[in-house]
Amino acid sequence: MTRRKRSHRPAPENPTTELIYGGHAVASALANPQRTCLRLWGTGNALERHEELIARAATPVEKVNPDALDRKLPSGSVHQGLVLEAEPLIQPGLEDLPGTGILVVLDQVTDPHNVGAVLRSCAAFGAAGLIMTDRNSPAQSGLVAKTASGAMEHVPLIRVTNLARALETIAAAGHQVIGLDGDAGRDISDLPPSNAIALVLGAEGKGLRRLTKEKCDHLARLETFGPMSSLNVSNAAAVALYVCSTKLCVQSASNTP
Repeated sequence: MTRRKRSHRPAPENPTTELIYGGHAVASALANPQRTCLRLWGTGNALERHEELIARAATPVEKVNPDALDRKLPSGSVHQGLVLEAEPLIQPGLEDLPGTGILVVLDQVTDPHNVGAVLRSCAAFGAAGLIMTDRNSPAQSGLVAKTASGAMEHVPLIRVTNLARALETIAAAGHQVIGLDGDAGRDISDLPPSNAIALVLGAEGKGLRRLTKEKCDHLARLETFGPMSSLNVSNAAAVALYVCSTKLCVQSASNTP
């Protein structure tokens, strides 16, 4: 009789801290003065590659073999020879966000790979924050940080209990709330310019919920021209951020006396 091999799902050593892994994610966390880094485990080669940064961070370091890192993480995690234990970042509230720029809001996007990729696009295009719900969203996990490739250290991630009320707060602060909807009647590039925009994206398949749509000032689509009529949520976020950062917000800023 052959026994089935159990997948390795380690419990966190300390539930109040988080494990960050992967070269870019760990290096960005070590370089972030707002991040409290507690312990770093690494292979000899990985520690050597980041020797100067590790020395400046002054975080306790333990040299280990790759198997020891594998045992700290969920099965299949790609750690690239580095695992960092750190305290979670202190995130701002909605009231702390700037009154201009671009916010990205996710409506029940549950895949941590997609959330990490959206965070990376937010960092690339200078978004002021990423907003998600407490429920039906992935935890602020090592997988999100790994996929974000360091962007978690640069983009505030705000969790809210009620998305509809959060959108009301964002709109009251002066942001133009734009919901991406493939069935919308106008393209996002045709919307009026604004120097404060909140982009709202829904989960793949389901899209935006009805109440979320009702809280948007505009619904807009991303025009496609090839045989595929839609993009996944992380790609859609990247394209929409590009349009807003280069057209909507830039035009508005140029028209400001």
